[in-house]
Amino acid sequence: MKLSLFSAVLALLLGLSAQHNPLVRPHNEDQGALPFGYNFKILEANKGSNQILVEGDVVLSKKRNAMKCWSSYCKWEKSYNGLVEVPYTLSDYFYDSEKALIVNAMESFQKKTCIRFVPYHGQSDYLSLESHLGCWSTIGKDGGEQVVSLSVYGCLDHGVIQHELLHALGFHHEHTRSDRDQYVRINWENIPDANVFDFHKMDTNNLNTPYDYSSIMHYGRTYFSSAFGADTITPIPDSSVPIGQRVDMSDIDILRINRLYECNI
Repeated sequence: MKLSLFSAVLALLLGLSAQHNPLVRPHNEDQGALPFGYNFKILEANKGSNQILVEGDVVLSKKRNAMKCWSSYCKWEKSYNGLVEVPYTLSDYFYDSEKALIVNAMESFQKKTCIRFVPYHGQSDYLSLESHLGCWSTIGKDGGEQVVSLSVYGCLDHGVIQHELLHALGFHHEHTRSDRDQYVRINWENIPDANVFDFHKMDTNNLNTPYDYSSIMHYGRTYFSSAFGADTITPIPDSSVPIGQRVDMSDIDILRINRLYECNI
């Protein structure tokens, strides 16, 4: 009886240790569709990151001053065959099953756009997909080796991977687009001073596409809220419109890719 009690206590302690030990690898698998309101995956993963992040998961380029990606200087080049090939490497830190999740998210681009993520073979510019602390990327092509972090501790969901890849292709968060005040209200009173810049409008190229509440690039309504459950972003005029999904690229996300890269699709 004493032995059984000891075994139970030992098992409990080992279980708790595994939950809090950063060396214990989580079990990552494709979780399928994540509903609207599942908003905090990236923010949670980025807690404690030593990167200086803008808008929660954007790394400022050290090679150029502007964040916007309007013209060819930060777009990936189109090949003679009309396809935009984006070379990449995958860190050996990822398990094969984790690499498969990333590759699957990449392949979702080629079904409806001219973007092709291709294995690196000595190209001068490429994405280096690595597992650092958090999920983050620069905006658009940055030149040379360009790190995109997809931590195994919280970033390997299909929609989160797509989100970071869209940053690397040149896209900002939807709520920062230049015309956003017609579609959402920013509740500044609910935003901590340290996060005010994350809600500033950017000088964006909206590519003649409508504002997209369902974009995979849209913040959730309580992102960075200083008061639990209080909206930082409220859709207008209908405040009940869902925002902040991380399931899959929306039709307008796909349309924007095709317009920015002039895909013949």
